[in-house]
Amino acid sequence: MTLQLLICTFNDGIHRVPELILAPIEGVSYLISWQQAEGFTPCELPAAIADRPDVEVTTLPGRGLSRNRNNCLLHASADVCLICDDDCRYTPEGLRAIVDTFKQHPEAHIITFVAKNSTAYKHYPLTRFNLSKKVRKFFVSSIEIALRREAVVGKVEFNEYFGLGAELFGAGEEAIFVADALNAGLNCQYFPIQVVEHFGPTTGVSHLADEKVLRANGAILFRNYRATMWLRLPLMAWRVKRTAHVPFAYACKHIGEGIKAMRRLSAEGAN
Repeated sequence: MTLQLLICTFNDGIHRVPELILAPIEGVSYLISWQQAEGFTPCELPAAIADRPDVEVTTLPGRGLSRNRNNCLLHASADVCLICDDDCRYTPEGLRAIVDTFKQHPEAHIITFVAKNSTAYKHYPLTRFNLSKKVRKFFVSSIEIALRREAVVGKVEFNEYFGLGAELFGAGEEAIFVADALNAGLNCQYFPIQVVEHFGPTTGVSHLADEKVLRANGAILFRNYRATMWLRLPLMAWRVKRTAHVPFAYACKHIGEGIKAMRRLSAEGAN
């Protein structure tokens, strides 16, 4: 069983990528989607990337992390693919654990794992569960997602209305990806196995006060808690106020706008 790390990077982020590339491992390869904004002048690829036969690079013009993720999925070729960012770090043991888990659980199409982060606390349950189950305080981050390529690619992709660089919702692409996968009938599991180390908080945490991130939270409420979303809105706004010192009314406004925007997209069949 082969494993491919799908690495998204943007503009000068390409210079960070060599730090995550390990010494060659049989059955492990790397696919880099190098997204380049208008006006960016590309540099030469770092030698550590250009000289490696197990590393492939594809380029993509424009912005939008979800667009970049989808470009990776489009060009992926391994049996199992791991979603990565350019500031992640890996070990051979962690990568072997991913492959072994998929071998031991052939029924699983998507598996989310544990990311170590010494600067941003995140709750991880101690036992495995199906992601169709709502677990209090648990949420999925993109860099924890691994997938069985043939079962997923062509059936589910990242929603390009969501994620860093998107015009409408500035986060939440992983939550929507998992929700779409479950709706497509895919078997999605969580395993309490650490496979990656990430430095610094995710966008959804570090930009919590950003109106696009708040709108994304509203969109996720609409998607996952439609019957109770308006009851949950003030609780979410209160948590944002407590965590990021965002005015309660401001948080309510933009979370509510996210609910309304997602409702409109749903009615149009665009989500």
